[in-house]
Amino acid sequence: MSTTIEKAHTLSEALPYIQRYHGKTIVIKYGGSAMQSDELCRQVIADIVLLSLVGIRAVMVHGGGPEINEFLKKIGKEPRFVGGLRYTDAETMEAVQMVVCGRVSKQLAQLIGEQGGKALSFSGMDGRLFVAKKISREEDLGLVGEITEVNPEPVNMALKSGYIPVVSTVACGEEPGVMYNINADIAAAKLAVAINAEKLILLTDVRGVLRDPKDESTLIPEIALADIAALKDSGIITGGFIPKVECCADVVKGGVPRAHILDGRVPHSILMELLSDSGVGTMIYS
Repeated sequence: MSTTIEKAHTLSEALPYIQRYHGKTIVIKYGGSAMQSDELCRQVIADIVLLSLVGIRAVMVHGGGPEINEFLKKIGKEPRFVGGLRYTDAETMEAVQMVVCGRVSKQLAQLIGEQGGKALSFSGMDGRLFVAKKISREEDLGLVGEITEVNPEPVNMALKSGYIPVVSTVACGEEPGVMYNINADIAAAKLAVAINAEKLILLTDVRGVLRDPKDESTLIPEIALADIAALKDSGIITGGFIPKVECCADVVKGGVPRAHILDGRVPHSILMELLSDSGVGTMIYS
């Protein structure tokens, strides 16, 4: 009986959040450990399908770094990284297209269908969803691009028809015949702004921004834009979290009310953040 009451309480607690977000769009960047575990993957997919079924429009943006590495090793090519970022030559770009736009994107769309949802998979080249130029950095990264234009019509059409768009992050080049590999966090942020999303959620491999990276109890649940510079200066936001926080800051500056960094290793972290009083992870707001 107590379990039944707890379930009823959970549903009751979710109701005002369902009402708040009904008809709104949530962009979820999916990757990391949650993508590597079959069980966690199915839980993430189930959460996204549930959101769709209660009238919350969900968009999934995904990468596929480990899958690319695995494919490259199979063909005898060692993955190369420059400053922590993937160097993408022509052969690696071909692998990105085959693995991320092909296998990974289609598998995610299939899983959504198996869980009772409807999905359409897109690459950033479909309908010129993402247009990019070569990224400007001191270190050459090859065919890695920065997005200069977003044409969200394919995604908007899918959402209006009740589908969950599954977007892989390869972009058309500004110049003919060129394609670029795009950072999935940045692509999700750019898309969230372009479609006037209510939230951006970045699923990652840690609980959120921590005051002490060795102590998960030091989670910072909320960060205002005005506080980011001080947290960087004090060394709290450091390393790989700098681009994630900057990505969230850019999306909030672009008009998306809230951006969240969530631990994709935690089962149902998306539902806990969106549909409960407690929330999880770190929220960045204006």
